[in-house]
Amino acid sequence: MKKRLLAALVASATVLSFAGCSSNTTSTSNTNSSAPADNSSVADNSSVADDSSVADDSSVADDSSAAADDTTDISKAGTGITLSESEGKVFNIYAWNEEFKGFFEKYYTVPEGVTVNWIINPSDDGVYQDKLDEALLNQASAAADDKVDMFLAEADYIVKYTNSDYTLDVSTIGVKQLDTEYQYTVSAASDNNGAIKGVSFQCCPAALIYRRSIAKEVLGTDDPAEVQAQLDNWDKFTEVAQKAKDSGYYMTGSYVETFRTFSNNTTSAWVDADNNLVIDDAIKQYIAQAKDFLDKEYTLPCGVWDDQKTAEMYKDGKVMCFFGPAWYYNFSMSNAQDPEKGCSGDWAICQGPQAYFWGGTWLLAATGTDNPEMVADIMNAFTANEDICSKLIENEGQFTNNMAVNQKYADDPTFGNAFLGGQNDTAIYVELAKNIKFENKTQYDQLLNEKLPDVFLDYFKGNISEEDAYKNFYQYVNEKYPAIVTP
Repeated sequence: MKKRLLAALVASATVLSFAGCSSNTTSTSNTNSSAPADNSSVADNSSVADDSSVADDSSVADDSSAAADDTTDISKAGTGITLSESEGKVFNIYAWNEEFKGFFEKYYTVPEGVTVNWIINPSDDGVYQDKLDEALLNQASAAADDKVDMFLAEADYIVKYTNSDYTLDVSTIGVKQLDTEYQYTVSAASDNNGAIKGVSFQCCPAALIYRRSIAKEVLGTDDPAEVQAQLDNWDKFTEVAQKAKDSGYYMTGSYVETFRTFSNNTTSAWVDADNNLVIDDAIKQYIAQAKDFLDKEYTLPCGVWDDQKTAEMYKDGKVMCFFGPAWYYNFSMSNAQDPEKGCSGDWAICQGPQAYFWGGTWLLAATGTDNPEMVADIMNAFTANEDICSKLIENEGQFTNNMAVNQKYADDPTFGNAFLGGQNDTAIYVELAKNIKFENKTQYDQLLNEKLPDVFLDYFKGNISEEDAYKNFYQYVNEKYPAIVTP
């Protein structure tokens, strides 16, 4: 089993990813490696069959010394702990962007004498996973100051790491499931035996994000409840798309825009128990919609992150609807927030045709870390410390993984988001989060989710047949994952 998990870890490394200072940060050093690392140093798949390269259990810190005492007040985590002498003095965090780094530097008090290194590689072309996997493969033999202590993972590939020997059961170091955490975030961070390997600091229910001014013109209202009533299923969504076109607007800004709504509502995994590729009915529904929307010019022939699409977020844009969670408009809609060309306040959210979630960031504990106490303190700080979670909502626009804190803001009649015209998005997300399920996930999801729309673009544009598009997709899957059986 260990060999199979190791091979899966490296074989999956080509998956594509996808957006007041604390008083004791003077001891923190942040080293950023933002340029893609040279792939020539990445271990070849043929070299990973030997179990000797797997981190030995003996390299894991002794549970008895790492586990927090039952009397520890984890609600105070992150406010400055005194570490045991056995703890390392260098703390290494692997990540693919600087989102969590920013929150960490603002709200976490680094223990005295510890240097924090951020090893950041972009997710493009699988670079982040390649470099992380290389480090994990070398974890057992790495010097203490070079070991991975904690690393970040997304929903699309987290199962690759939780179901491996490279992550610790965090209950052994003083992190336990909290009643205030959303269950799907716990399920996502758990292995097949139920051991919890990490935590998420955020919950990511997603919504339909619409321009109020365009909605008034197309639908006659910008009220979220009334807009939702006119867009609460895909048939209505398509009917309104025609109305938007008749009024000179696009319904969405990308042929990929609605994909995550469909992919998070599948009833089967991309790959079944016999390693056969499965094209779920929800994916087929997306393909049909994308083709129809491009044929009828309800959307634009550009990718979800393309400049052509994001330019439509300016106040002179012609796109009515975007799809995403809170992190999307906080980190991916900067054009809309531009003080001169933007249109902050001319937006609102509602559920849209289907409930879904998109993304999320999990903090995982690396087997072999020499800083188990600090790993546990960070995890507890961003889930249990209500002051930190409150700051994430108030200052960062996050929807946290603490239900009690989220509810506090949802119930506050004075709380609102200026970008959304004063709408209380936390109150909306509290309701949407109830519908999130983490099901039908595989280690291959990121690559397959992000590549299918791209491979089908020639079909959407009418350049090739649907049959040929499927053949191209199967060929792509065969090249990236030879073990997957395609039709």
